[in-house]
Amino acid sequence: MQITPISHPINATVRMPGSKSLTNRALLIAALANGTTRLMNALFSDDSRYFAQALQTLGFDVVLDETNHEMTVAGLGGRIPARSAELFIGNAGTAARFLSAFLTLGDGEFLLDGDARMRERPIGDLVQSLTQLGATVHGQPSTVPLKILAHGLPGGKTQIAGNISSQFLSALLMVAPYAQAPIEIELSTDLNSKPYVDMSLAIMSDFGVQIERDGYSRFIIHPTCYSPLSTYAIESDASAASYFFAAPAILGGTVRVENISRRSKQGDIAFLDVLQRMGCMVTEEENAILVTRHSHLVGLDVDMRDIPDTAQTLAVIAPFASTPTRIRGIASARVKETDRVSAVCTELKRLGVQVEEHDDGMTIHPCDTFQPATIHTYNDHRMAMSFALIGLRMDGVTIENPGCVSKTFPNYFDVLETLR
Repeated sequence: MQITPISHPINATVRMPGSKSLTNRALLIAALANGTTRLMNALFSDDSRYFAQALQTLGFDVVLDETNHEMTVAGLGGRIPARSAELFIGNAGTAARFLSAFLTLGDGEFLLDGDARMRERPIGDLVQSLTQLGATVHGQPSTVPLKILAHGLPGGKTQIAGNISSQFLSALLMVAPYAQAPIEIELSTDLNSKPYVDMSLAIMSDFGVQIERDGYSRFIIHPTCYSPLSTYAIESDASAASYFFAAPAILGGTVRVENISRRSKQGDIAFLDVLQRMGCMVTEEENAILVTRHSHLVGLDVDMRDIPDTAQTLAVIAPFASTPTRIRGIASARVKETDRVSAVCTELKRLGVQVEEHDDGMTIHPCDTFQPATIHTYNDHRMAMSFALIGLRMDGVTIENPGCVSKTFPNYFDVLETLR
């Protein structure tokens, strides 16, 4: 797909789909609650469908209403109806990690598998932690496929790494109320992506469960139950919004993103702070955020360990800044849908941008002369969505495999067109 540049500053209003991170967390907790919850503004994408279909395969009554962006889940109070099931979750990291923990609550034999890339992505630390809590999990040392021989989760004390994926800790936290005894989780490393753990704790609280904690180093969860909610509204996706916050930074003008707030549960809303540091103006309305750029952009040195999913967005803005940009703290991005550090550096160089790759990130230099290129997406939705933004400013940018955006934002390119 060749991207057609926009030759003028933009003035547009857009609305984002529901958050993938919130949708999948809410699906899990709604299935654990004892009663029916209707999720409003839910995301319908590859990742959320894999999760919802997995719940259906496990015997849950999950009604999907894509027209109205609603999912209705009849929770069973911690019980999993199926005694056996084979679940395929594609390359959905949240589904893989959350279901691995969730399935230990059942009674039976479950097989969890994914696509070729998911079979390369780490899950071993979570498996080890679940084993410490009394679960029986067989499989590869560190990846799917996994065979879970479930007989309820006994509970106790466990350790978990926090520097590979915060989803390991989130998975443990969300299923822990249904263990047979209290669970105490101790972090064995520093925790990356803290806002995603905050998000998990916030949703747990919304459904009536509070926990004890010592910062981000220790968590204690006592046996209890989630309360169903008649309706639960999913915020618009802050990670998806980052591309539209970035568009005026690259093109000039203003974009207004509806149904999102600086008070969002999603950590990626902090990407707005990065844009402000670069020279953009951010204005908040009652139910929308406006980003405007009138003057030039400046590069910056920024640690993005807490918002790694927006690092690619910053990387495609950086060549248009007047000074270099150093992105730090995103070593964990190397084990996402692709090695995002290497992939971003490779594709920026393909466009003629000077880039230095580091273990934990990259340094990107200003670029006056881009060269036409076909951007390889590595089947990574965020590579396609971010690099398309450069094509809005520079001619000759073609996105290979644009359909990979279906993972989280199926109509991304349609919404991008509305910027014109």
